[in-house]
Amino acid sequence: MRNTAKLTTAVLAAGALTFGLTACGSEKASAGASDYSGPLVVAASPTPHAEILNFVKKNLAKKAGLDLEVKEFTDYITPNTATEDGSVGANYFQNQPYLDDFNKKRGTHIVPVVTVHLEPLGLYSHKVKSVDALKSGATVAVPNDSVNEARALKLLAANGLITLKDGAGTEATPQDIAKNPKNLKFKEVEAPQTARSLEDVDAAVINGNFAISAGIKPAKEALVLESAKNSPYGNFLAVKKGNEKDPRVKKLAKLLTSPEVKKFIEDKYQGSVIPSF
Repeated sequence: MRNTAKLTTAVLAAGALTFGLTACGSEKASAGASDYSGPLVVAASPTPHAEILNFVKKNLAKKAGLDLEVKEFTDYITPNTATEDGSVGANYFQNQPYLDDFNKKRGTHIVPVVTVHLEPLGLYSHKVKSVDALKSGATVAVPNDSVNEARALKLLAANGLITLKDGAGTEATPQDIAKNPKNLKFKEVEAPQTARSLEDVDAAVINGNFAISAGIKPAKEALVLESAKNSPYGNFLAVKKGNEKDPRVKKLAKLLTSPEVKKFIEDKYQGSVIPSF
């Protein structure tokens, strides 16, 4: 009986030790899953997003205790997929309708953290100087992703060039046009190519960041420009769901909405990019 009791006690003690080690291991694994050490890598479009982030990196991050690394991407897909798979810790390039559409279609789990600025969408032309001068049958280039194409069509509708069918929403296409008095033709191209298409079409609807990258000054050169009032298209810092509490992300969110960044945006972009805070 005593030997049995001693054996049982030893087994229980060993089991407790094993459980304790397992628990410690689990705690370490859990802590590792929330390891926020090292630099915060942020995926961004070159203009203006990376420029704004690099201003933060050079002028504000060190004092705030933030190690910031900026990775530039020229497309609208990789920043989100890289954020989803953890290749980067955050991204800064998109608006809410685009993100909603992306998450729905690709099964990703990206969420906004803080809205920083608006890049007004604009209609541009190298051939005419006003929308009234667009001839019947003119060809207009529009972005081919669903959200930006719908946004482009809404811009044209807001300025009397077309009328959209009732209920045309954030996925509107040329098939949703109810009236087209100028019989405009639409050329669907990838958003980064819209500025380059200006030589081949009569006009093009171009996202603000791609217009600026092409040396276009939206506030001065757009035939028509999207209104910033009550716009759902503000660009924000975003992360994979669950990483909103990353202290590095919190620091960056605070810096991106600081008076220093607001002044930088206003001074550098002269109305072509508008602070949203």
